[in-house]
Amino acid sequence: MLEMDWSDSWRRAFRVELRATAIGLAWRGWPVLPGTYPAGSHWAGREGIEQTGPHPVHQDWQERIGTKPEQVATWWSGRPYSVLLATGVTLDAIEVPGHLGRGAARVLRTVGLPVPIIATPDDRWTFLVHTGQKLARPLAEQGEVVLHAEGGYVALPPTPLQHGVVHWRVRPEVCGWQMPQSNTVQDALIDALATEASYSRSTGLAAAN
Repeated sequence: MLEMDWSDSWRRAFRVELRATAIGLAWRGWPVLPGTYPAGSHWAGREGIEQTGPHPVHQDWQERIGTKPEQVATWWSGRPYSVLLATGVTLDAIEVPGHLGRGAARVLRTVGLPVPIIATPDDRWTFLVHTGQKLARPLAEQGEVVLHAEGGYVALPPTPLQHGVVHWRVRPEVCGWQMPQSNTVQDALIDALATEASYSRSTGLAAAN
């Protein structure tokens, strides 16, 4: 994908929005952290040249989890840092390829259960869930399914990437800020996997005939 031109004016505009988002989430008890941000072909925000990102700005970021909102506000006072969520504290995150995420979202809609979903420009979907549960075997066996838990982090909207912006597919407000249990989302993902497998078998048989 083409890199976005993150001019100084764009960075200033995003810094205001990123800061407001970080403060708002910190007041809700979400463990947010500042992350590196795109600057041309690399990532800026901490010492050295970073080729990939976003990553936490502070080396001791795990010790900063739970920082009060007033202090969080100062972190975004000068630069357009990414907004990162430290996982394994109050929330985990289940990251999947977009096709599987869309399938699981359809399953959840049929039972009237919207859940917060994040998407990236490269079509990766992330479901936020309550912490503390490992991936079920059918999901753990999928190489493209990743559980972000203790010691991990994920980027939250509106974090800028080099080729777009992280965005909400389903905002937390839609769910009344109520996070789902991990098994609820995992069951939907497993159902979506089964549907994909069934479709592949049926189309394969049709092609053979």
